[in-house]
Amino acid sequence: MKTSVGIVGFRGYSGAELIRLLSAHPRANPILMEHRADAGDRPVPLGYGGPPRIASTQAAAVAAGVECVFLATPHEVSIELAPDFLAAGLRVIDLSGAFRLRTTEVYTRWYQEPAIPAKLLAEAVYGLPEFYRDQIRGAKFVSNPGCYPTAANLALRPLVRAGVLDLDAGIVCDAKSGVSGAGRKPSLKTHFCEVTENFSAYSILQHRHVPEVLQNSGLEERQFSFTAQLIPVHRGILETIYVRLNQDTDLAAIYADAYANEPFVRRYAPGQVPDLKAVTHTNFCDLGVVQQGRRAVIVAAEDNLIKGAAGQAVQNLNLMFGWAETDGLQ
Repeated sequence: MKTSVGIVGFRGYSGAELIRLLSAHPRANPILMEHRADAGDRPVPLGYGGPPRIASTQAAAVAAGVECVFLATPHEVSIELAPDFLAAGLRVIDLSGAFRLRTTEVYTRWYQEPAIPAKLLAEAVYGLPEFYRDQIRGAKFVSNPGCYPTAANLALRPLVRAGVLDLDAGIVCDAKSGVSGAGRKPSLKTHFCEVTENFSAYSILQHRHVPEVLQNSGLEERQFSFTAQLIPVHRGILETIYVRLNQDTDLAAIYADAYANEPFVRRYAPGQVPDLKAVTHTNFCDLGVVQQGRRAVIVAAEDNLIKGAAGQAVQNLNLMFGWAETDGLQ
């Protein structure tokens, strides 16, 4: 018997990836949960089946035997739906930014919205398996990390913890993302004519993902400069991170110690770095480093819709239910 899992927000890009991954999962049975009465579907071939659909309500989920709900929804929708599903005894994996930050004060500052109840923030486990695997196992409520912070934290946290960075010199993270990172809902900045043959920076020093990097890598805001940039490709994130070292050290060796047994973090030989094609349509985050004396450049690459969203959510599902962490992802 497979475990029934619901997907709210299945029409979005991350939701569509969840359908694809979970439909091939050996232990999960996806059920689509409709929360938008006015949403239309793409045409499908005659005879097409696909997962069953139910309403995105507590009662419908319980009646259908759903045990875990993925919320691939905007943060305001997740704030509305998550408490009801949790109250019904269901597990919840939220892909929005609603519950990623640890305090109401930090959330209010970066999201410029009313605070979320502190109890909910305290209940949510931050779902970056490489760092919080033990907390995720058996958890009831997991907040899936943002796409940018996943790559940045995997690149920076081992170095911060090793104490080899000159933090007073500052860290510069130059992060580029494909257009799907902005979601399916259209806007002027994601219009084809605005994106094609273009390259633009946005939310400079004010991006909502910054506090996720700070709180999980142990950095202060003054030590970390982050710029998000939109590139005219469908998917993928590539972050070029500039650091200075406070001692002569081999960063590749630190990464080897940190990630030797991680199934979804791949390391490159010193002096070699990944590109987007290496990671698109996979759940891998690839890391490469180039050093020159006490200067270093780290390149981290991932698929924003998979390791940066749906794939990592499935990785968390596997941990929460005690399955093999790689189920449905390789």
